[in-house]
Amino acid sequence: MTAHRAEGAQGAQGPRGVQDPRGVQDPRGVQDPRGVQGAAAAGVPGGPAAQPPAPPPGPLSATAAPHPEQAGQSGRQGQPEQPEQPDEPQEAHAARRELIDHAPEFILGASAAFGGSLVGGSQHGVSGGHVAGDVYLGGKTVIHQHGPGGARHSSGAIPGAELDALDAVFVAEPAFDEALERLRNERVVVLTGAHSTGRRAAALMLLHRLGNRAVRALDPEIAPGALRDQLGAGGHVLCDLALSRGTPLRETHVLAALERLEQTGGHLVITVERSATLLQVDGIPWEPPPAEKLLRAHFDAAQREHGTCPGPLSALDDELLALEPVRAFLGQEHSVTETSGFARQLAAYAQGSASLDELAAFGRAQVERQVHAWLSDKTAELREKAFLISLAVFDEAPYTLAAEFADLLYVELQRTEHAETVPEIPVFGRSPAERLRLARAGSFEQHETTEWGRVPQLMAAYHDPATAQVLLTEVWTGHPSARPALIRWIKRLATDRRPVVRTRAAAATAMLARADLPSTMNHLIDGWATARFFAPRLIAANALTLAHLLGAPGVPRILGQWCTDHQEARRWTAVRGYALLAPLSPDQAGPALDAFAERARSAPGSVSEHRHLAESAQLLLVEGDRAEMLGRLAVLGRQDSAAVRDFVLSTFVAACAHTDEDGVLAWYVREGEQHADGARDLAALWRLALNDRTHTRPALGCLRTWLHAAEQSGDAESALASLLPRLAIGGEDVARLSHLLRTTPGADGTSPSGVAARLLPLLNSPATSRS
Repeated sequence: MTAHRAEGAQGAQGPRGVQDPRGVQDPRGVQDPRGVQGAAAAGVPGGPAAQPPAPPPGPLSATAAPHPEQAGQSGRQGQPEQPEQPDEPQEAHAARRELIDHAPEFILGASAAFGGSLVGGSQHGVSGGHVAGDVYLGGKTVIHQHGPGGARHSSGAIPGAELDALDAVFVAEPAFDEALERLRNERVVVLTGAHSTGRRAAALMLLHRLGNRAVRALDPEIAPGALRDQLGAGGHVLCDLALSRGTPLRETHVLAALERLEQTGGHLVITVERSATLLQVDGIPWEPPPAEKLLRAHFDAAQREHGTCPGPLSALDDELLALEPVRAFLGQEHSVTETSGFARQLAAYAQGSASLDELAAFGRAQVERQVHAWLSDKTAELREKAFLISLAVFDEAPYTLAAEFADLLYVELQRTEHAETVPEIPVFGRSPAERLRLARAGSFEQHETTEWGRVPQLMAAYHDPATAQVLLTEVWTGHPSARPALIRWIKRLATDRRPVVRTRAAAATAMLARADLPSTMNHLIDGWATARFFAPRLIAANALTLAHLLGAPGVPRILGQWCTDHQEARRWTAVRGYALLAPLSPDQAGPALDAFAERARSAPGSVSEHRHLAESAQLLLVEGDRAEMLGRLAVLGRQDSAAVRDFVLSTFVAACAHTDEDGVLAWYVREGEQHADGARDLAALWRLALNDRTHTRPALGCLRTWLHAAEQSGDAESALASLLPRLAIGGEDVARLSHLLRTTPGADGTSPSGVAARLLPLLNSPATSRS
């Protein structure tokens, strides 16, 4: 390819074809000026291994895709050393928009598991006998303790709607009846079993069948000795209790819990793995119900959703169960979420909205078999295998990106498979339609957000949305010889100047983390997180955020630990990661604020770190329960240390400065008056900011911004009319706000503001005086 040859001969080009005189990308493009990616290669975990020297260029040579190290070296030959360009972090709101704009829809909009859904940004899969992840089907109350003290544990109420939905499809087996009888008599039951066997669903149904309408989920990280103090009335479920040889669950722990439950009349179900360390504690082994029973239950539920199921399966349904795709599905092991998804597909086939071929193609086992066949086919071209992998990374993205970066991956794979030869890229090959057909993928036109605005693009996507995750998992865990090439390639994506490419590098890393977190942390994420520049740290934060949405284990724990790490780079990454995750996964908003407040309380760090902490924390107010978050901030601002109060007010003022549709003002206009506590706490934070010497000026600037927004919106003016009297408590408040209203210009920047003039009398109204 001409572009590749030019790049190999003269140095790396930017996406616009503009030549970087140094031959390497600037810090914003992640490339370290020393010619390595980030700073990872300088002894940082996850840095690239030493690479063989680049082969000499030849005809149609793929030296077009030199290693970044080599590109940097060749670009500097014969040129004077250039000074480093300043490195500035991307603004938090911009980083969030970029992540949402370019991350794969199957990560942001739906769980990667079969049959799951993403509600509020968290991965879920509600199915008979199994509930995957932390299900959020409605309002959820999570209690977090702020301030100094000992270990903190959180618990959340399981919505009754979730229990009812689960009850409709749950299949009880004899082991369930045994556990129910023991729970009724002994108040504590321990279920042991493998993952994806329905232990959590069984635990919830045990409590539900005993009449517990109020069920609380307890923190799995709690120490067994501290369990007693977390128990009260009603039902309690503790899923995947973290046990080890050094931290077993002992009989004394269970007896202490039993004593507490007898006092409160409560019940407790604990789920653990089969290998969990239990000392003198009898667990009840849990196995999933037979696949056919699960399929019948979920098929009934799926038809009831469409209003077509009169009750139990009829003769017609028996005919459906005799279909070859159904018999093949039942002949293999599947998780309960996969069974739920297959049941919905079967119901769609019964209604005529899905074909028999679509039914046959459904199921993770089918995808896994197809992926295995692709990668193990010795007659298939290596270039086409590279395209399959690239399409997995650029699934639901422009086809041109998948094709472009497939060739770069092809070069890296050739260097691994044929190190003695010069990698080459054929100039011409199969048509896009043919490549997509062989990949069981399709194309469609869609407007894509780019740095030049929204433009129409030919997008490519696998027919089965599970293919991307399955394919990358298979490459990463089943073909270790491909890892070095894949690592180099993903790092190359991370240096690209196009946001969509960098975001897809993070998404690919997230999918690898879901498959094998330790290796992915070592080879990729930790290297980016400890880099000198901000851009690779942001990629690490994006990767951890998306990995959590996919269900990768331990991401909140990593972020929590990194918030207090001795390296500022890891702390930066953790803070930004928490800030990006919380709006997508509302159950993480409380832990994120806990971590931010603890960081501000214990070690404020540098001025730039403090600024980043507040800027990132403002994202906690763009989604989720804004009223609850305002309440938490108000409590911290009134009761905590001066350092935390400064952090709270900086966060609040920064959040209020944004008047877009997800800003605080927009929330107050839409919902503020519906949340009396939230409106009260909003006013309290405004008063704290206006009366704090450090924050008075920026707070007044934000209020002026709100006044300008009210010039364009009558609803915003009404909201300010409700808010301002609550801020004018004393004479000094009235004087300050009166001066603001009198000096705020109108929309034209010259004449007085009409909104301000109409609001001014409210400061001296009887209501204000009574406040």
